[in-house]
Amino acid sequence: MSKLTPDERRDFFRIADTIALEFTPIDSMEHANEVFKTSPLFHLLGELHLLDFDSQHLYRSINERDRTLAAYLKIINKRIELLGQALAQSFLGGKGHQHEVTLSEGGMGWIQSEAITCGQLLALKLLLQPQAIGLLLQGEVVYCSESSPGQFTIGCEFKDLSEAQRQLLARHILQKQASDRRVELERNKQ
Repeated sequence: MSKLTPDERRDFFRIADTIALEFTPIDSMEHANEVFKTSPLFHLLGELHLLDFDSQHLYRSINERDRTLAAYLKIINKRIELLGQALAQSFLGGKGHQHEVTLSEGGMGWIQSEAITCGQLLALKLLLQPQAIGLLLQGEVVYCSESSPGQFTIGCEFKDLSEAQRQLLARHILQKQASDRRVELERNKQ
């Protein structure tokens, strides 16, 4: 496999996506959960995926020893995922706070009608679909440019990501890329 150039690598791990996004300017790197008055159920969405991430090695070990038990656990996990997706839909309430974004492990960009000063710190609340991953993150605006009259392109770099949060973002990006490839293949077959 040939090595990717830095620009190719950046594009490879970046996706266009639609997510539920809320953000609030902050003065210092406060914890995002202190800024947003989120319900315990929103935190549950993130915790469910962190637990899933933490238990992957256990699942692989069980699968090697007992395929029947592994199949059963996979079904239970799917049921929990479906409950999480239903819970996420209750947060969305239709299409509220939906934003078209460009997302990577390191940050994201979006277009909005108001400028934000470069260097501004933000508390970010993201709900990634369809897996219903709820994340509370901190970020810093690294660019803000007027893309068209009254429309500003905002670039935000994530700050102080935990390894688990980074892994959840990476998994979401890879799953979205795979889904986009499947859709493109189906479109080409027609």
